[in-house]
Amino acid sequence: VQQVSAQDAKPGLFVNLTTDDTWAAAKAIHFAHAKALKNGHEPVVIWLNVRGVYLADKKRPSNVPGLMREADKSIQDMLKDFIYDGGQVIMCQACSNAAGLSLDDYIDGVTMGTWPVVEKFLFDPNMKTLSW
Repeated sequence: VQQVSAQDAKPGLFVNLTTDDTWAAAKAIHFAHAKALKNGHEPVVIWLNVRGVYLADKKRPSNVPGLMREADKSIQDMLKDFIYDGGQVIMCQACSNAAGLSLDDYIDGVTMGTWPVVEKFLFDPNMKTLSW
């Protein structure tokens, strides 16, 4: 068994996604999934907040953005694939409340983000933060 030193470990990624614009969202999710998660960074977290909470609303399936047209993947399909592969999607609780949404309104696999849930990732010295 090979030991991984702290120097060799790949830092995690915390993506702050604040928009429901599908072009920006597709880029953010693709980056988090294909570039970070699939290259061994962990944990990889997407925090959906502000208008981003609408992306995971089961009643509002997205169109298929240009980036994913060939694969016929909607934003919700992309989020489900990301979760399936070990990524974490956290919903902003205050933003969800403001949008009139609860955990039951969201696709399966997302976590409602209380402050302790978000804080443990956001302030982890082994995490990098990126915003869209």
